[in-house]
Amino acid sequence: MGPRGATRTVGMRRYRDASSKRERDAVAVEEPLEIRLSWTECDGVASTDALAVTMRTPGDDFDLVAGFLHGEGVVRRPAHLLEMSYCRGEEEQRYNVVEARLRPGVPFDRGRVRRNFYTTSSCGVCGKASIEAVESHGCVALPDDGFRVPPGLLGRLPSLLEEGQGVFRRTGGLHAAGLFDAGGRCRVVREDVGRHNAVDKALGQAFLRRALPAGERALVVSGRASFEIVQKSVVAGVPVLVAVGAPSSLAVELATRFNQTLVGFARDGGFNVYAVPERIA
Repeated sequence: MGPRGATRTVGMRRYRDASSKRERDAVAVEEPLEIRLSWTECDGVASTDALAVTMRTPGDDFDLVAGFLHGEGVVRRPAHLLEMSYCRGEEEQRYNVVEARLRPGVPFDRGRVRRNFYTTSSCGVCGKASIEAVESHGCVALPDDGFRVPPGLLGRLPSLLEEGQGVFRRTGGLHAAGLFDAGGRCRVVREDVGRHNAVDKALGQAFLRRALPAGERALVVSGRASFEIVQKSVVAGVPVLVAVGAPSSLAVELATRFNQTLVGFARDGGFNVYAVPERIA
């Protein structure tokens, strides 16, 4: 995991009732993580490339990398990963570079991955092209295997998620993502300053435990439901996505296209269902 912590203490001045005093406060750590990939070309030549840099909260970095690679279609099964390690160099180890090594024989199309990054991140690409890019992963509509979530549970899931947010309780500055079963039992919770990173960490942990596709799980996220979060959860086979905030229009379109139940504004007392309400028991 490396020596870096998820929180750091900083000095600040607290103002209350027309007075102030100097105090110390815990804040969430935000640092860059470079994701590198090593693979063997068809001619036997070893190659290494930097795929992405993301701002994240240190901790569960290997889960984050595994979830990222699976969500982008680079690896389909845990066996495709030979190993993951922090980059070892002559300089001081900062634990901000993770290198993932593909097992020999696992194909990797660097050009396709870069095209997909462009499609999912560029504001100049239309929504239709973005959805088609997800289909190019080989994703198909999620099956209806009988998984149902009681409506009384849906409103409580954000509170159950918050119970696992230890760093958030200390800092108030992190997003979270968690996988829950139909009985409300938490299977994994991960926190991060980035919404997408929290999802990658949670789904990456499930991937490494060989628990994907997650056909009997609901993914709960502390923020809004964006296109990217729906995309990652669809690739992971998650049938129900529950967000504390609002969904985007493209998130609704993508969830509808892939038969995923999309819930927004979930909180005690109610929720909205934007796609595929049939999984609400």
